[in-house]
Amino acid sequence: MSHSPNEDSDHIELPEPTGWPIIAAFGLMLIVAGLVTNLIIALIGVLICLVGFVGLFNDVFPRPRHTLVPLQPEPEAHTTARSIKFLKVGQRGHRMRLPVEVPPFVAGVYGGIVGAGVMAFFACAWGFFKYHSIWYPVNLLAAAAIPDLATATTEQLMQFHLFGFLVAVCSHGSISIMIGLLYITLLPMLPAKSEWFWGGIMTPLIWTGFLFATIRFVNPVLAQRVDWPWFILCQVVFGMVCGYIVFKIEKVETLQSLSIAAKLGVEAQEEVK
Repeated sequence: MSHSPNEDSDHIELPEPTGWPIIAAFGLMLIVAGLVTNLIIALIGVLICLVGFVGLFNDVFPRPRHTLVPLQPEPEAHTTARSIKFLKVGQRGHRMRLPVEVPPFVAGVYGGIVGAGVMAFFACAWGFFKYHSIWYPVNLLAAAAIPDLATATTEQLMQFHLFGFLVAVCSHGSISIMIGLLYITLLPMLPAKSEWFWGGIMTPLIWTGFLFATIRFVNPVLAQRVDWPWFILCQVVFGMVCGYIVFKIEKVETLQSLSIAAKLGVEAQEEVK
């Protein structure tokens, strides 16, 4: 149904605010919750939903309800002597997204591999000095996937197990590479003057706290036998070595100003003069 526009130039006609849609949405939520909990909750949701829809229809039919809202005067524009400094990045005038340069993926892979090697050296050194066996920490790590090692005695964990060694190398190496790839994303967002602190110390301490809370569910044997001060030292050493490699490898531009086709090499990039 058409309506003549309001002749009052100081007001504007807008739909009247209503809270019935929120009530109807609450009823729908109870209906869904009742499907997995109790039928009574679903029935209550049906009633509330019907009340919300009836109230909403009364606001719309047969004639929509409107209200007059007074017009606000336009604010006066004030100019200042300050000027706008535009960001300049790359080509085609795209807005800049920080960081402009990031470490390449190969930096995360190298950092993860080297960090894993240094961490394994410290872990094996702990096993050698405390249990006179470098295979003790290796077998502890592999116990999460090998049931025989999960129930093994200390003397058995001190022996070399080929399958346990392969499992430990694969799991330790893959996790370390994943953390190295995480570093290339995380570290460029950290303050440049304290990257060594956040990347080398704080980040390992954070994930060590996460491991402390969850390791008993993943590897109960390691949770019972781990030497936490030495474990934290190994984590910090890994973080410092991996972070150092990620910091030092030459960074690459994010190519944020290029199109997707240009990033994929589908079309030739324009030559910047």
